[in-house]
Amino acid sequence: MASIPFQPSRSDLSATSDVLDSQNGKPPLPPQTRVTFARRTSSGRYVSYSRDDLDSELGSSDFLNYTVHIPPTPDNQPSDPISQRVEEQYVSNSLFTGGFNSITRAHLMDKVIDSDVNHPQMAGVKGSSCAVNGCDGKVMCDEKGDDILPCECDFKICRDCYIDVLKTGEGTCPGCKDQYKTTDLDEAMENWRSLPQLPGPGGMSNKMERRLSLIKSTKSLLMRSQTGDFDHNRWLFETKGTYGYGNAIWPTESGFDNEKDGDMYESAELMNKPWRPLTRKLKIPAAIISPYRLLVVVRMVVLGLFLTWRIRHPNTDAVWLWGMSIVCEIWFAFSWVLDQLPKLCPINRATDLSVLKEKFDIPSPGNPTGKSDLPGVDVFVSTADPEKEPPLVTANTILSILAADYPVEKLACYVSDDGGALLTFEAMAEAASFANMWVPFCRKHKIEPRNPESYFNLKKDPYKNKILSDFVKDRRRVKREYDEFKVRINSLPDSIRRRSDAYHAREELQAMKEQRMKKDDEPIEAVKINKATWMADGTHWPGTWNNPTAEHTKGDHAGIIQVMLKPPSDEPLFGVGEEYRLIDLTNVDIRLPMLVYVSREKRPGYDHNKKAGAMNALVRASAIMSNGPFILNLDCDHYIYNSQAMREGMCFMMDRGGDRICYVQFPQRFEGIDPSDRYANRNTVFFDGNMRALDGLQGPVYVGTGCLFRRTALYGFDPPRAKEHSASFFSWCCGGRKKNAAVAHTPEENRSLRMGDSDDEEMHLSLAPKMFGNSNVLIDSIPVAEYQGRPLADHPSVKNGRPPGALTIPRELLDASTVAEAISVISCWYEDKTEWGQRVGWIYGSVTEDVNVVTGYRMHNRGWKSVYCVTKRDAFRGTAPINLTDRLHQVLRWATGSVEIFFSRNNALLASSRMKALQRIAYLNVGIYPFTSVFLIVYCFLPALSLFSGQFIVQTLNVTFLIYLLIITITLCALAVLEVKWSGIELEEWWRNEQFWLIGGTSAHLAAVFQGLLKIVAGVEISFTLTSKSGGEDEDDEFADLYVVKWTSLMIPPIVIIMVNLIAIAVGLSRTIYSVIPQWSRLLGGVFFSFWVLAHLYPFAKGLMGRRGRTPTIVYVWSGLIAIIISLLWVAINPPAGTNQIGGSFQFP
Repeated sequence: MASIPFQPSRSDLSATSDVLDSQNGKPPLPPQTRVTFARRTSSGRYVSYSRDDLDSELGSSDFLNYTVHIPPTPDNQPSDPISQRVEEQYVSNSLFTGGFNSITRAHLMDKVIDSDVNHPQMAGVKGSSCAVNGCDGKVMCDEKGDDILPCECDFKICRDCYIDVLKTGEGTCPGCKDQYKTTDLDEAMENWRSLPQLPGPGGMSNKMERRLSLIKSTKSLLMRSQTGDFDHNRWLFETKGTYGYGNAIWPTESGFDNEKDGDMYESAELMNKPWRPLTRKLKIPAAIISPYRLLVVVRMVVLGLFLTWRIRHPNTDAVWLWGMSIVCEIWFAFSWVLDQLPKLCPINRATDLSVLKEKFDIPSPGNPTGKSDLPGVDVFVSTADPEKEPPLVTANTILSILAADYPVEKLACYVSDDGGALLTFEAMAEAASFANMWVPFCRKHKIEPRNPESYFNLKKDPYKNKILSDFVKDRRRVKREYDEFKVRINSLPDSIRRRSDAYHAREELQAMKEQRMKKDDEPIEAVKINKATWMADGTHWPGTWNNPTAEHTKGDHAGIIQVMLKPPSDEPLFGVGEEYRLIDLTNVDIRLPMLVYVSREKRPGYDHNKKAGAMNALVRASAIMSNGPFILNLDCDHYIYNSQAMREGMCFMMDRGGDRICYVQFPQRFEGIDPSDRYANRNTVFFDGNMRALDGLQGPVYVGTGCLFRRTALYGFDPPRAKEHSASFFSWCCGGRKKNAAVAHTPEENRSLRMGDSDDEEMHLSLAPKMFGNSNVLIDSIPVAEYQGRPLADHPSVKNGRPPGALTIPRELLDASTVAEAISVISCWYEDKTEWGQRVGWIYGSVTEDVNVVTGYRMHNRGWKSVYCVTKRDAFRGTAPINLTDRLHQVLRWATGSVEIFFSRNNALLASSRMKALQRIAYLNVGIYPFTSVFLIVYCFLPALSLFSGQFIVQTLNVTFLIYLLIITITLCALAVLEVKWSGIELEEWWRNEQFWLIGGTSAHLAAVFQGLLKIVAGVEISFTLTSKSGGEDEDDEFADLYVVKWTSLMIPPIVIIMVNLIAIAVGLSRTIYSVIPQWSRLLGGVFFSFWVLAHLYPFAKGLMGRRGRTPTIVYVWSGLIAIIISLLWVAINPPAGTNQIGGSFQFP
């Protein structure tokens, strides 16, 4: 693999082309991004400043709002941990904005929210004021919030004033007038390292420091900045992580032993150590799975014989009825086979968290410090509209993530606000502030679940199994704080509106005052000023305004990044006693994971690709800021219900062979569902049946949320050892393996970053900018993420592993250039002429969330495997629409996405040979199932047509037909019982799923087919509508939304089917009773199938009735009119012949 060399300076941002594309006429890409000195005025304007200008402005009230970051040069680059931490605090207190053809600005915010902030990691945290006259700066503080003071007299001085004092040459403390112990600037910065407030760099010995210094002086390619800062992550990758603090395995002088086999050097202890797996497969008992498979074969044979018999015995009296039924039955059999074949190999899996802890969190020869050796995880939370996705719901999701049981320093949370709303921004800031109490409380008392709304609404006893004596007192105080937190969140819309009105009124008064000064005697005209949305620090919000105007709308605003919680220290930070806080946090780690607010840039004329585009923007931004090798994506209403869910998923990724797993999919579990689950909202048949079955093949499909991704798989790379898999028929069906001699001697890290079908031994990353864009920092992060995501090489059987202790080093501190680079990669122009959305990241091409299925399909098509992780305690929980109309529209979006997949290049019929046959069938069924609705709606009218005409689908109800029908029904019921056994679902849930299959098939699926065809044929785009996450209007009833009837055209087909079948039963029964020779067999056949249809549509009919019969009049009007029209139409087509039939001698006029 020919890897791209690292740039000498990470702080240098990616250069972009300034040449106008003559072919497409697009404007040139913006020049190299830079961070400038600027002051933001009260009106929101930026005024450029030089250092001299800043010196004259020290007494100004606007001084707090100037930008303090400049492009790094050798004379201003921070060279010690204290300076870097000081700059990191500046970064976390700054709101970064920028985008296409604009300068990236860092707006230093005096405060982020109106309420006080007291956690030292929180953006907007206020330290002590600088005591130097004329300076209103803030003293830098450490992780505990204590001031960092260089003099023993404790005179409070900010960093800039301290540096100015040393630069003047005097070096005297402005307070006590004594000389500072160190007057040399470089030496002073070095001495700050020994201050007690901040821990050292992990307690390295002098010998190790000298070794690192030696490497720093010789490895020029490993330098990250112009001052020669050592890039430890890059060094780990290039040296395979075998040298450094925390590693007990050292390479020989000649390299690694067994290098021809691609194995790392192993000590004798590891060679003889028994392998302890992190996961294991739990096979389905043979007493259940064997009869299940046998019944599937029997039913397939019976269906074949039945269809053959039906074709050979037509109904000559009603050929049209027989023909329609035959076509429908053939399609139903085909659809059933597609659905049933992937279920032949279901499996269950189990994890061993104790082994994971022993390998990664307990001191060992490879990790003597005992620091966590787990890889980093970046959690993505997406939201788009605070009106449909309430900020309180999103805030609770964020709190559950921040309190997750995962190493704090390895966890980062990114919130994507695709609407760019200040309401979401301040709600996230409030959540970060409340996390200061909630997260330590959860850690102290081992709270589950760690979503405060769900926890405080638990029906069970909250005091059960609580050992600490102060739990009751702590819970009561936290509950009181949470109630106040909810009040602040819910009052944010009014607070923002009142604040904006006040500032707008001040702007108007100021404008009128200026106008009077210019025009003394002339009449004053009304001043029109755009009504802006104002932040808490008294400046304009750079995102979407409540009163949209140019460059401040949902589709036109700058990119925004705000580090709400800066990265924590790598050492535990324990709290203090009750006298300083509401609850006693002694010996409780109070650190919080990094939290970042991101709103990507949007401009008119660009296709932003909705949710998938927002997720890809987070992928790029997170790669630059934290670069976690694994990504967990969650919807804003899906929170972490099991605090150890990420550890459960990591068991699969870190197990032997885990480097070939692209993602770990967790089942979706829902809250707020009515006890009867009227509309099959829990979807347990799919999540506990189909997904377990797919886990026995190549892996479950990606369902859009609750999924732990491998970052390199999202980047479009092939799995390691991909060329070892032959394309023979056996491997195509069963996944057999065969060594490829052409790549047997390729270094393993090269094979880990292979892309495409090329047999070259080197991965040419020279084409990387064409795939990933022109950010060198992003490209350089790819091999680092791949290396850090490898399993632990603690046994010879582990291939493509990393040595123990390689990930115990602290993460890099944030600087301004890093965040500015992240701003550039979320710009609207960044994806132009790249593979983002085509091969890299979330795949584009659908208006619905079902584009997620395509993302997983592409990975399986490249040979990756996925895993289904079902935990004893639900990993995640979310909300689902229980209202009939919302549920139908949700299913409509899903089905529309499936239709688009079928007519795209992502059709499973075009899959590569790396995808197994049964996996291919499963993906084919994903694209085909909506088309069943066409045949289903015809089949639902067949019983009514049979009763109206007095005919049936067969000539007579003979014994052969009844035997076939009986066998098919019995095998279906037996399969359902066995499927319930191995999947763990209940029989009632299976029946609810069957009922909604017909309800959705006759309404939403049918509309999806027509919408999909309309888009393919006519190019008519389909609008995308968010599913509302809020509940009903009646807050006293938890299920009030269930009874709300909202009219939609999707209800028309099921209503017509119900009415027509009811009328047909009455017509058929009356005709048979009044007939001279009653045809009871035909009546029974028609009535039986009509009741089959009505039984499936019963939940739909019940939903139309609402609560206490509050059904819209339009439902009855349309139903009655359509039923009458169909009845009269049938009488006109086939009027009664004699007086013995119903209706007497009535003739249609």
